[in-house]
Amino acid sequence: MSINSALLAGVSGLVTNSSALAAISDNIANVNTVAYKRNQVNFANVVTAQAVKGKYSAGGVQGITRQFVSTQGLIQASGSTTDLAISGDGFFVVTNKGAGLTAADARSFTRQGSFSVDADGYLKNDSGLYLQGWPIQADGSFVTPPSDLTAMNSINVKNLGAAVSPTANIAISANVDKDNATAPEPIDVNIVDAAGGRHTLRLSFVETATVNQWEMTAAIYPTAADGPITPASPIPVVFNTDGSINTVGGVAPDAFSLNVGWAAALGLPAQDIALNLGKLTQFDEPSSVGSISQDGAGAGNVVAIEVDEEGIVSAIYDNEQVRKVAKIGIGTFPNPDGLAQVSGNAYRPTTAAGEMVIKQAGVGGAGLISPSSLEASTVDLSAEFTGLIQTQKAYSASSKIITTADQMLEELINIKR
Repeated sequence: MSINSALLAGVSGLVTNSSALAAISDNIANVNTVAYKRNQVNFANVVTAQAVKGKYSAGGVQGITRQFVSTQGLIQASGSTTDLAISGDGFFVVTNKGAGLTAADARSFTRQGSFSVDADGYLKNDSGLYLQGWPIQADGSFVTPPSDLTAMNSINVKNLGAAVSPTANIAISANVDKDNATAPEPIDVNIVDAAGGRHTLRLSFVETATVNQWEMTAAIYPTAADGPITPASPIPVVFNTDGSINTVGGVAPDAFSLNVGWAAALGLPAQDIALNLGKLTQFDEPSSVGSISQDGAGAGNVVAIEVDEEGIVSAIYDNEQVRKVAKIGIGTFPNPDGLAQVSGNAYRPTTAAGEMVIKQAGVGGAGLISPSSLEASTVDLSAEFTGLIQTQKAYSASSKIITTADQMLEELINIKR
C-alpha cells in the first residue's frame, strides 16, 4: 500500500537525518582537534519497483557517510619543537605502545602531530599513540623499506647515553716573527679523546739556519709519553718569500695530519687529527696567536630535540653535539578517503584505500615534515551550523510525513465504522 510506503519513507528520513546530525555533532565537537578530518552524510534516494501501474510506492532515502581524509587543514605554528605537521600527502605511522613492539602489534596512521616526550623518552601524541621511524644505522644511514612496517620502531630520544666527539680537526691562525726578535711561545690546543677525556696538544716552533724554514715540535703536554705522536718531531715548516706558509712536513699546510697513539695504559684508540696551518704566517711582526679552533667535545647530555623537513629526528646535547636518532616515514595511500577511522583520530588500511607505501618525507609524492607546527581541523563552523539547521528542518518534515500517514491510516480504519 502506498500509505505504508510513505510511512516507511518518513522513517528512513528520520534515520538518515539522525545520522547526518551525528556527523555534524562530531564535526562541531572536534573543531579544535588537531588534524581532525570532517565527516559528512550524503543523501541518496531509494527507488522501489512499481508493481501496480498507476500507483506509486515510496522508496525513501539512505545515508552514505563520506569522510574527507585527503583534505589538508591549515598548518599553524606551534611553540614546541616536537609538534609536527605534514605539508602534503601522507600520514605519520603510529602504534599503541612504545617499548616491546612486535610484528603482531597493530600500526595505524594519523596526521595528529601533537607529539611530546613521555616519561620513558618516547614521542607520543595527545591521543597516546607512539610515533614510528627508521632507526639510524651504525654508519649513519637509514634503511627505508617501502612496505615493511616492522623495520620502524617507536622513536625514543632519551635512552641515548652521553655524546662524545673526539677531536678530529684543528685550525690555527698565528704569526712567527721573521727576525725571531720575539721567540714564539708554544701554542697549546685543548683536545678531546674518544672517551671524552681532555688533553693539551703543545706545538712549539724554532727557527732553523735555513732561510724561511722552521721546525715544529708536537707533543702531549705535560706528559708526552701519554700520547706518542706520528710523525715524530721535529717537523719542518717552510714559508714562502711573501710570508705565507708553503708546506708542513712536506705536504700542503691544510693537508697535514697527526696521529696520536695513546699510551696502552690509557686504553684509548689511536686518534687522527687534521692540523690546518694554512693561516700560519712569517711576517716581520711580533709572534702572536690569532685564533685556535678544534671540533672535539666531552661528554654531554640531551637538552633538546629537533626534527627537520626530511623527518630526521636529532638530539641536541649541551656540549653542542647533534646526534641523529631516527627518520620519520610517511605512510601514503592511493585513496586516503577510503581509510577506516579508529579512535585517537587515526586510521587503519582498507581495500578501498589501496596499497600502503611508506616513503621518505618529500620523496615520491609524500609531504614534507613541518617542525614546530600543527595541522588544524578541517571543520568550518559556519558550514556546520548551516547544515545543522537544514538537518533539523528535514527531520521535522520527515516526522510530518509519519504524522500525515498515520492520520490517513486512521481515516481508512474509520471507514469500517
